[in-house]
Amino acid sequence: MLTFSSLRTDDALAAALLHDYFTEREQTFPSAQGTYTVALPDPARFVSPVGDFVVARLHGVPVGCGGVRRIEDARTSGGDTIVRFEVKHLWLDPAARGQGAGRALLHELESRAIALGARRLVLDTNESLAAAGGLYRSSGYEAVEPYNDNPNATHWYAKDVDVASA
Repeated sequence: MLTFSSLRTDDALAAALLHDYFTEREQTFPSAQGTYTVALPDPARFVSPVGDFVVARLHGVPVGCGGVRRIEDARTSGGDTIVRFEVKHLWLDPAARGQGAGRALLHELESRAIALGARRLVLDTNESLAAAGGLYRSSGYEAVEPYNDNPNATHWYAKDVDVASA
């Protein structure tokens, strides 16, 4: 059974999962793209009402994590404000992959962002993470122009959501 709970990113368990995430990314980052840049998440950016950080447990064992955080709002051509949240640090232990846990974790993060007021979700990823890109595209994310200057990213995605999606 997969369960989710919120933790601060500076909690010992969350920090350990983030360490595993960053270690894997450093080890698997394409050398042609340079060195992977580690940017530890600011705990204040991943707590309500501006965000959330989630730990996934499979049968009680921590197997992954991910967060959402509010970023600068976007404007429509008509001048309306669109509240944007970014999905960050979605990671699963390799032993937990291929069982639907990644999709469930992404859905949980989306639901939490919507509950915090998100109307558009954005994320960035690297082309070397083919499974992640496939997950995002099959979950309704569409390719967009870069919205940030993340040196690790090669692809940017967005998905419009509404309260009914929660």
